[in-house]
Amino acid sequence: MKLALLGKKLGMTQIYDSDNQLVPVTVIQAGPCPVVQVKNPERDGYHAIQIGFSPQKESRLTKGKLGHIRKVGVDPVSRLQEIRLGEAPEQKEGDVLNVSLFSEGELIDVVGTTKGKGFQGVMKRFRTRGGPASHGSMTHRRIGSIGLCQTPGHVFKNQKMPGHMGAVRRTVQNLKVLKIDAEKNLLLIRGNVPGANGDTVLVRAAKKTRKAQAA
Repeated sequence: MKLALLGKKLGMTQIYDSDNQLVPVTVIQAGPCPVVQVKNPERDGYHAIQIGFSPQKESRLTKGKLGHIRKVGVDPVSRLQEIRLGEAPEQKEGDVLNVSLFSEGELIDVVGTTKGKGFQGVMKRFRTRGGPASHGSMTHRRIGSIGLCQTPGHVFKNQKMPGHMGAVRRTVQNLKVLKIDAEKNLLLIRGNVPGANGDTVLVRAAKKTRKAQAA
């Protein structure tokens, strides 16, 4: 059974891998994450653990959240995340999870929120072709015809149109852990992950490793 960690995206850099190839990596500060609550089927109907991340002043937490955290005797944290499990965990309330959950060379999934781009047109949002660039077309970056007159006579559902871009939850799968700094709780992961520097991400064991290894 594999657990997950909350972490903070610190940024990107490059390192040399075992084959002496220069590769881009994302640096994530993963943990430490105290176990704030352990759920079981008898009381809650399912197995899960709730972990915390990012130390916070007591004055900045609500009384309910502060009391919930104090109940297990851990330091106040600003973020809480529930991780659902298929069986009872070995960890107990008050235990601390860190980067020792993962190993170098392991494949992981990273879940985060993409950067928000605000309201955007179809060319930036969906990379559409756009209209003619010259000769007075007046429709250089517009979407063009979407409904026609009689057939079909209406706009289809899920038609790509201008709107809010980004700021959505995304999962990047099968990223390789190239290096672990246990002293500083750092994971160096090959490739990029969603979100801006400083955003909170969830790091978990990869769920589709067979497909990735076959490819």
